[in-house]
Amino acid sequence: MSSGLKLAIFDVDGTLVDSQAHILRSMAAAFDSVGREMPARGAVLELVGLSLPLVIARLCPDLSDTLREGMVATYKDTFVATRVADGAATAPLYPGIAETLDRLARVEPLLLGVATGKSRRGLTHVLDQHGLSRRFVTQQVADDHPSKPHPAMLEAALRDTGCDPADAVMIGDTVFDLEMAQAAGIPAIAVGWGYHPLADLQRLSPRAMVQDTGDLAATILDVLGVSDD
Repeated sequence: MSSGLKLAIFDVDGTLVDSQAHILRSMAAAFDSVGREMPARGAVLELVGLSLPLVIARLCPDLSDTLREGMVATYKDTFVATRVADGAATAPLYPGIAETLDRLARVEPLLLGVATGKSRRGLTHVLDQHGLSRRFVTQQVADDHPSKPHPAMLEAALRDTGCDPADAVMIGDTVFDLEMAQAAGIPAIAVGWGYHPLADLQRLSPRAMVQDTGDLAATILDVLGVSDD
């Protein structure tokens, strides 16, 4: 039996925050640690959303496990150091996202969650920096689950909230987000301001596509069949 609750689950990087400057700087340091030049920007950003060890493995399949583990450690160390130096400016909220979350938070019986390839430490920092630490009732991270597009994150979010798949929606900017939603039996909304081309997202037939953050809240409410009137 349905709980009557609705759940909107957000990806973070490329959906809520624009963290590409931080990601690219950290990845450049990781490649420098093994004497290699970082691949083109697009090759890195197209893998955002996967867990970091899987990203490194895809970018450097010929390296030993030991060298790849060292790259992961360097990336994480650089990410933290950059974050300390630059603060929230490295991963700003996309314009309109704060207002979107404020609007959704006032809607009953709607709950908000996140499912991200970030570590717990990384997610906590981003949410704290933007005053969002209490906004999301379920927070699923790469530390606790297989990498997207495995559905484990979404399945855990459903268990946390007691929601049925039909009463939830996944919002993301990558094919990994949409594939994860499909695997969990959850409808998806693709956003066009992130890191994957819209054409790639369209091929996965999301329930809706949004290209302007100003339209996101209304689209989420429409997909979930709830109103904020």
